[in-house]
Amino acid sequence: MKLLKQKLITLQMKKQLKKDWMLYLILAPTLAYFIIFRLWPILGMRLAFYNYKARSPWTFAGLKYFTMIVKSPAFSDIVKNTLMISFMKFIILFPFFVLFAILLNELRVSGFRKYVQVISYMPHFLSWVVIAGIWIAALSVTNGSVNQILNIFNLPSIDFMTDKTKIRWILMLSEAWRSIGWDSIFYYTAIIGISPSLFEAAEIDGANRINIIKHIILPALITPIMTMFILNLGFFLNAGFDQVLNFSNDAVLSVVDILDTYIYRVGIQNAQYSLSTAVSLIKGVVGVFLVLGTHLISKKVTGKGVW
Repeated sequence: MKLLKQKLITLQMKKQLKKDWMLYLILAPTLAYFIIFRLWPILGMRLAFYNYKARSPWTFAGLKYFTMIVKSPAFSDIVKNTLMISFMKFIILFPFFVLFAILLNELRVSGFRKYVQVISYMPHFLSWVVIAGIWIAALSVTNGSVNQILNIFNLPSIDFMTDKTKIRWILMLSEAWRSIGWDSIFYYTAIIGISPSLFEAAEIDGANRINIIKHIILPALITPIMTMFILNLGFFLNAGFDQVLNFSNDAVLSVVDILDTYIYRVGIQNAQYSLSTAVSLIKGVVGVFLVLGTHLISKKVTGKGVW
């Protein structure tokens, strides 16, 4: 009986593949990407427990590299920088993405709304090399546009890019400039998916725009907000390697050096592959626990989570 069931399941799968082969063919490049760059590298994580040798078999090292990480005096500062920058980018900025989607929906002129959408989406498609060039030029202490505006009001020029107290805020603002339009798409789509009859009924009852936002739009956004918040927490320790690498310099490295740049410097530049793999493994494990923990809390508090 069990063998018969397996044969029936196999037959159904073959029929489904034959019927939808074109869809699976379209999906194949995406599957290949995730297998090659997401699943296959997981096998290489065992390097964190071995001494890497290029031309001879690896020898088991146990928790040697994890102990080195914990005892490293610089590691605590790097973790602190990562947590601080991630908090600014993922927690402080998060409500502004929702707010931008609501404000976009409140624009009554359709043509102007489309113009705002296009302008706000464009920075997302620029690389961090280009974005860093734009911001560094704008914030230049000699001929940057920001300092020129300050000079008009008889204020002294500020060297933003070498100021340790300002560089993290620059990272946050540049992230907002790049992502606010693109990251608001998810919430804007949820808003335009709300039934028009709800808005009509609210207007008939005399509700103003504030009441409509409070009692119709925000409740409809709870599920997408919680979903995106939980997923973002999985990347909480990814404070933005490309961004930090392009914005950092020797003057501010002590306050912007994050786990990703540490892995790059130790693993790629210094060829300490086992040590950098151990750091990456810690990042991955912490990310998984953050997602699971937040999902369980969300399910308990709101009744909704990622799954």
